[in-house]
Amino acid sequence: MAAVLFDDILSKGIRAGHIPAKEQSARKWYRDTAEKFRLSSTRLLKSDPERLTNKIQVGSMYLYNYDPKFKQTLPYYDIFPLVFPFKKLKDGFLGINLHYLPLKHRAVLMDALYDLANNQKFDESTRLRMNYNLLNGAAKYRFFKPTIKHYLFNHVKSRLFYIYPAEWDVCLFLPLQKFAKGGVKQAWADSRKMIA
Repeated sequence: MAAVLFDDILSKGIRAGHIPAKEQSARKWYRDTAEKFRLSSTRLLKSDPERLTNKIQVGSMYLYNYDPKFKQTLPYYDIFPLVFPFKKLKDGFLGINLHYLPLKHRAVLMDALYDLANNQKFDESTRLRMNYNLLNGAAKYRFFKPTIKHYLFNHVKSRLFYIYPAEWDVCLFLPLQKFAKGGVKQAWADSRKMIA
């Protein structure tokens, strides 16, 4: 299902002259197209077993099922994070979960993050080169602050679903977030306050 969805959107975009991730008009086209689709995170995780992995690569994008250690005290949390890990830790990793941002802010942050790509191929060799100090030190990355999360390996409840770099803009706008407790509206409202 995922492969078919991504391939369908990508092939339509390429036929229309939109090269994934390379230009602003193409990014907008893929994001607008993806926003119209309805796809659950659970279905996506089950759709393409060849993409599933237990290993993270810093700077790649992943979707997975997560059950936070301190969920009783959290006001809300994303059950299906869409994350760019940027630092490996002994017990897990730090990552940017894009679901914590409303779509408009998500797009602005992603556009800025493209400047951190290690190459312009947007194939499996492409990764984002980032760290906390870099993100915190530049105004163009200011939307990252509410997205920083510490994920524990023993609370990841599925294998990691790898998102190919050419699909980042598609996945960015698919309605895959699922917030427990406070819900997405509360998460986005709090994020807006953090970046105001």
